[in-house]
Amino acid sequence: MTIPTELPELKLLQLFDLLYDTRSVTRVAEQLGQSQPTISIWLARLREHLHDPLFIRTPAGMAPTPQADALIGPCREILESLRRLSAWEVAFDPGTAQRRFRICMTDASHVTLLPRLLAHVRAQAPGVRLEAARIDGNTERALGSGEADLAIGYVPWLTGGIYQQQLYEQDWVCLANRHHPRIKKRMSVNAYCREGHIAITAGTGTALLEQALLRGRIERRVVLELPGFLGLGTIVQHTDLITTLPRHIGETLAQASDLAVHSCPIPVEGFAVRQHWHPRYHQEAGNRWLRSVVARLFGRSGSASEHVAG
Repeated sequence: MTIPTELPELKLLQLFDLLYDTRSVTRVAEQLGQSQPTISIWLARLREHLHDPLFIRTPAGMAPTPQADALIGPCREILESLRRLSAWEVAFDPGTAQRRFRICMTDASHVTLLPRLLAHVRAQAPGVRLEAARIDGNTERALGSGEADLAIGYVPWLTGGIYQQQLYEQDWVCLANRHHPRIKKRMSVNAYCREGHIAITAGTGTALLEQALLRGRIERRVVLELPGFLGLGTIVQHTDLITTLPRHIGETLAQASDLAVHSCPIPVEGFAVRQHWHPRYHQEAGNRWLRSVVARLFGRSGSASEHVAG
């Protein structure tokens, strides 16, 4: 006997399964929503594929041949495997999961987002470990390879099909000592230009501030440059220097160090903070759980739609 090297089509396997049970071409046609001639054509193709009549017409109905009796078991195993495959999803149970999630984020997010995210994860998923990594030119590759699960921040250069979900909008503020000798309730452009500044040299939004200063032909008198936000609040608290920051990190530092928050007197383009992930992990259960946590904790109403970066 010649053994087929390829499986029959799914619809032919379904036909075989139903006909073996019903012994009736008419009933099979009804259950599959096909005409009797169509079922007869399918049965002929199945017979040709398996090199056996499979069913013989008798007064009691379509009786299976010995070959059909031998094949019904493997046929049903295949159909059940396909059913399990179509319904298959690896579950992620945060209460029992033992896993590490690596999140690329800015220094500002270490201060504004990470503490709250960590507290939530520790309460809901005690076996999950978080690792914070920098956002840099390697971030897109890390998302694609699985080295990183998410990137959170303002990362306009992430394209190439990377998924993104907006969390919240950012504008700009200035921080100053609450008892600043010259700046009281409102900071003017003249005061902004007159005072000494602390400039943050890192951060994905820094370029937006620099572009605004160039457009306004404003030259800051920079007294101190910092690569990040570590110690910034304490320095502003104990000096008469001012600094210009995105609102979220600015208000967080102001609350921690009892600083005054002023509207930025020069127009600086705002930006959106988003979470980003690679299409390879769009349906992965653990990644979906982590994204949902971030969206619930930090997303603003009406801003949480997902889309693919162009």
